[in-house]
Amino acid sequence: MLSRPTRAARAGLGLILCQPTVVAAHGFGRLYNLPVPFWLYAWGATAVLVVSFLIALYFVAVPTVGSMRPARDLTGTVWARGLRRARPLLQGFSVALLLLTIATALVGNRDPYRNFSMTFFWVVIVLGLTYVTALIGNVYAVLNPWRGVAAALGRGWPEFVRGRVTYHERLGDWPALVLLLGFIWFELFGRGVPRQLGGLLLAYTGINVLGVWLVGVRAWFGHCEFFSVYFRHIGRMAPLAFRRGNGGQPSRLLGRMPLSGLVDERPERLSTVVFIMAMLSTTAFDGLRATQFWVRLFWNDPTGWVEQLIGTRPIENILLARQWYIGWETLCLIASPFIYFGVYMLCIAVARALTRSDRGLRDLALDFAYPLLPIALVYHMTHYATLLLTQGLKIVSLLSDPFGWGWNLFGTAMKLRAPFLPDMAWVWHTQVALILIGHVLGVYVSHRVAVRVFRSRRDAAVSQLALLVLMVMLTIAGLWIIAQPLTVERMT
Repeated sequence: MLSRPTRAARAGLGLILCQPTVVAAHGFGRLYNLPVPFWLYAWGATAVLVVSFLIALYFVAVPTVGSMRPARDLTGTVWARGLRRARPLLQGFSVALLLLTIATALVGNRDPYRNFSMTFFWVVIVLGLTYVTALIGNVYAVLNPWRGVAAALGRGWPEFVRGRVTYHERLGDWPALVLLLGFIWFELFGRGVPRQLGGLLLAYTGINVLGVWLVGVRAWFGHCEFFSVYFRHIGRMAPLAFRRGNGGQPSRLLGRMPLSGLVDERPERLSTVVFIMAMLSTTAFDGLRATQFWVRLFWNDPTGWVEQLIGTRPIENILLARQWYIGWETLCLIASPFIYFGVYMLCIAVARALTRSDRGLRDLALDFAYPLLPIALVYHMTHYATLLLTQGLKIVSLLSDPFGWGWNLFGTAMKLRAPFLPDMAWVWHTQVALILIGHVLGVYVSHRVAVRVFRSRRDAAVSQLALLVLMVMLTIAGLWIIAQPLTVERMT
């Protein structure tokens, strides 16, 4: 028998080993007591969604066309023509930034906070570019550095960008989903150090070069390169839309009402629906695994199943238990989009049964997938946006000293180095508001789709009951996660 002090020491060591080494994206490492009980927030959020649903039923008339307002072709405007001329320069600049990020990651200062690569990639690109895309449009389609690398290789080797094999349409966006889950796994389980990031970016560059060589530039960046697929979906909510020309036709730039891209379009394949579910589920899982509830579920082993699995209590064999813990979390991460997809399909099946629609289940699932994108965006914002304040501002100083070697190239090395830490009450209520706004927008867009898909307003209304239940479940789950005390802390 181990003595009580020994057990306590092992338990403490277990909690330490469970925590990565860099700062949290979800909070500031201290607990925040809610001003009112959580159940009041849950009931209030549910009431807001129900009222929004009723308002949508009353005000949204059956449209004569799918669009909320026809898109305007901006291709011929002066600034659009200027952007087209500047595109090679912008793409070259993005390639230069990619090379700088890799270089600083591999040979720069090992301190993540003094290395340009960590803040620029994880905060400015992965976080900041997501929000810029939602507000403006899919700028990544212009700035994609890996597409720039492919274009540079194609100028000297035209056969390179045409591919060697025909991309099978049945593959859809499954390759992008695999790469997305691999990226999220690295984000969650990596050591959070610059050199590891540099290795990831080098490997991903190699994957892109190989992918373009194999299936061609259009198929690779259309279905396989996950950043292209991800930002394309985020850009569907934006007022500007970039349309690549087919069959020798020129590309076009369209101006439209925000969110209209969610109403006018729909996915072509179920793989795209699962990718959208992954955008939802991986963010939720990232938040869940940082809570005390999740960590204690394994390490305290209240059910005894971990002890049965590894033959001992987790805190008595920490190294072995940690391997199982990582495996368990990896399995949950991979399963999460398919669990969300199953719940979504169940709601779609209920909606189809309630309306007695002759439209196929697959078609209905494709119809109502895009209205979930506002929810995915606000989930992203509630979990990560505070990093723009706590770490993103430091990019100003890091631009003058990207390698962390004591340079001051632009005279900004000492500016905005201290993080801005907002009050936790402000953070919590902002997160609550964002979650509610995202779900209300989801309810509105979903109803716009419903009145286009179903034959009568009654069927459109009835079809939304099951999806309303789904929205309520997602809202309460999102609020519950951000209300939990945090245990695990990391940068991303």
